Amino acid sequence: MASLAAPAETRPRRAAQPRPARRPRPQARPRPRPRPHARPRPRVAGGVAWIVGVAALLAGIVALNVAVLRLNMEVERLDVQRDELVAGNEALASELSAAAAAGRTERLARAKLGLVAPTQTTYLELRSGRRSR
Repeated sequence: MASLAAPAETRPRRAAQPRPARRPRPQARPRPRPRPHARPRPRVAGGVAWIVGVAALLAGIVALNVAVLRLNMEVERLDVQRDELVAGNEALASELSAAAAAGRTERLARAKLGLVAPTQTTYLELRSGRRSR
């Protein structure tokens, strides 16, 4: 039996090229010994410290604001008291002015003390006990 088969396609072969020479492998460095590491601490303590610090600062700010508010209330009270005292002083000055008026003084002297107005004015000259030279 003769069979007619198609000739198989053959690929052209490459010419064999010489392989590059292998470089020798560098010697592996000795592994460094693992250092004993401290266990990492949980960072909760640091966070709590920050929270406490910020809370203390906020409490200080609130306390300062309360102190300023109290001082402002005291200043307001003192302003009202000062205004009352100024009004009282003005009333007293007006009363003193009216009491010191010459006409009123003369009238009170005649009515209460029974004094009379002078008819004639007399001047006296007083000499000291020393003699002048």
